[in-house]
Amino acid sequence: MRSLIIQCLAIVLVWLTACSPEKSKTNQVTPNLTQFVDPYIGTGFHGHVFVGANVPFGAVQLGPVNITEGWDWCSGYHYSDSTLIGFAHTHLSGTGIGDLGDILLMPVTGKYPIATGTVEKQDDGYMAKYKHADEVVKPGYYSVEISRYQVKAELTATVRTGFHKYKFAEAADAHILINLVRGIGWDAPVESSVKLENDTLLTGSRFSKGWADDQRIYFAAVFSKPVKSIALYSNDEIQAGSELSSQKLKADLDFGALENGLVMVKVGISSVSTANALENMKAEIPTWNFEQVVADADLKWNKELAHVTAVNRDTATLTKFYTALYHTMIAPSVFQDVNGDYRGSDKKIYRDTTFVNYTTFSLWDTYRAAHPLFTLVEPDRVNDFGNTMLHIFDQQGKLPVWHLMGNETNCMVGYSAVPVIVDAYRKGFRGFDAERAFQAVKTTAMGDERGINFVKEKGFMPANSDVETVAKGLEYAVSDGCVALFAKDLGKDEDFQYFEKRGKYYRNYFDPSVGYMRGRISETEWRTPFDPFKAKHRDDDFCEGNSWQYTWLVPQDVDGLVEMMGGREKFLAKLDEFFTAKGDMGEHASNDITGLIGQYAHGNEPSHHIAYLYALEGQPNKTADLVRKIMTEFYTTKSDGLIGNEDVGQMSAWYVLSAMGFYQVHPASGEFVFGSPVLDEATIHFPSGKNFTVKAVNNNPENKYIKSKTWNGQPYTKNYISYQDMISGGELVLEMTSVK
Repeated sequence: MRSLIIQCLAIVLVWLTACSPEKSKTNQVTPNLTQFVDPYIGTGFHGHVFVGANVPFGAVQLGPVNITEGWDWCSGYHYSDSTLIGFAHTHLSGTGIGDLGDILLMPVTGKYPIATGTVEKQDDGYMAKYKHADEVVKPGYYSVEISRYQVKAELTATVRTGFHKYKFAEAADAHILINLVRGIGWDAPVESSVKLENDTLLTGSRFSKGWADDQRIYFAAVFSKPVKSIALYSNDEIQAGSELSSQKLKADLDFGALENGLVMVKVGISSVSTANALENMKAEIPTWNFEQVVADADLKWNKELAHVTAVNRDTATLTKFYTALYHTMIAPSVFQDVNGDYRGSDKKIYRDTTFVNYTTFSLWDTYRAAHPLFTLVEPDRVNDFGNTMLHIFDQQGKLPVWHLMGNETNCMVGYSAVPVIVDAYRKGFRGFDAERAFQAVKTTAMGDERGINFVKEKGFMPANSDVETVAKGLEYAVSDGCVALFAKDLGKDEDFQYFEKRGKYYRNYFDPSVGYMRGRISETEWRTPFDPFKAKHRDDDFCEGNSWQYTWLVPQDVDGLVEMMGGREKFLAKLDEFFTAKGDMGEHASNDITGLIGQYAHGNEPSHHIAYLYALEGQPNKTADLVRKIMTEFYTTKSDGLIGNEDVGQMSAWYVLSAMGFYQVHPASGEFVFGSPVLDEATIHFPSGKNFTVKAVNNNPENKYIKSKTWNGQPYTKNYISYQDMISGGELVLEMTSVK
């Protein structure tokens, strides 16, 4: 009894702490949930997460940039590092390729060589070093003490504007460098410009080529103190004047000896023009009240995180949960100015205030869990995501594959915008035209590029026609199965029959003689030699995985997969083998294959649904064992607390859903399959005012199995709960036990 009382008191204390009020200027009260967010989680190992100041889904991600040391610096920052070359206004979070890092500012004083070539070396140039003890990192705010220059740099942000506060030592000769040469990862400058419009306004642009083939960003920087002089550098050679265009451009702004040592900078950005960048900045930060902008950013994060109320006796679990939820809200990012302008995929400028345009769609990753999560916790954004994708379709003739800053990167396999749009429609979202959406998904699926022509002609992609053919074919089948459901809902029987057939083309990659998905040369010939363990990095039949992992990629037709494998018993036996099998993946295996349980790889997305297949086939206790193990061992509160790339919210979305006790296996079914909640209670608050609550009674690390379920007080026997039931509101009670 005493231990039970202590546990109950712990729950109450955690909840009271979370609900300590913060008041905005309008006296709105929100729970203090940002205290449970640790942005350092995922900055080590292969997490690749963004560190810095931003607001939910904001266009600006303002944060520090290290000297890139390789793949693990895709976000521009890695916990193992201590180098600082400035603060950039755009970053990616969790991607496997580096880009962005635009408009890099660095406060300096004293001696700081600028002309060091294209790379700042650790033993020269203006680079500084820092210690994590000198950083403060929290949602909407970042600061660091730069000992080399005796400057404290503080950062915050609004949607389209970065706000810098630099405190120099008194009487120091204060300078701010603007480096338009440096980007992150693949990013390289094509053309940049700056113009000192007056002594407190600098405008400019940076066009670059990288993962995004043609990225264009404009900026307007307003300073709190007048610029006394400006030195411009083109290709590291100083140029005369206050205006310059060059491929490799840097600017040195001299503010002189300041009485109080304080310089603040507001930097608005735009994909359209410097005038729009300035308008964005004026609309979002009209004053110089830095502390108020910090408070407003914190309030925005708290309001967003408060879409889910989580209760748990363990603050570490709450930290993992709310940090994961925070990571799902960094992108997609707003890609539109306050006046409605944005740059389209066709490079034309559009003005449309009927929706919010977004960018950074890592759809191969996020269709699996992040977008289904958005339908629960971000329903007000779902229609805008859909409309963005449909406008991209209008501009480039197909739905986005992996869209970045108005560019189609065509990265990863499949056409994974399809399940996102279909899922939204089937869940009742009607903020986009259904017929237009259907034509977009159908036209995309009926294209001829990326091997789709072979799918239409043969029913499979020949292994000698391209690379990653099995991965592509299986992803196409997932999306085609979703198109079939969309057609059925709209009463398009002919389309339904056609895409229902294509949704089962996964069978054409399954070799019953070996029992795995496998590269197929023709109707009668398989690729040889074959080893289900071997994996190459984008140079074989699979994409960041092996045959073991891809054999289960049939979430659109689990029943068909079971039948194809010989029935339920054989299916489950092979699934058991999957989670225990050991084998050599080869020296060329992708770095993304991490977090192994047997051949299951939680660090990469194709595996994410597989643990839940047990629950669908009548063995929920095995699902419970696995998801608890994954949530405990592969998600921690340390800097290396993500077992693989965050992948723009997908890794964290898996945790958020699983921590509440369920996961949507079929990407467009609206059915969330039960697993094993680690939260004692979670409530999702919908804009309608209705709430969905799931309570795990007697929940603890040992009691990880669901003994019984009730829905609104009535016994509930389904192995899933539907989206429609959730949004209708109600209470799901799961009685937990240690008995399998």
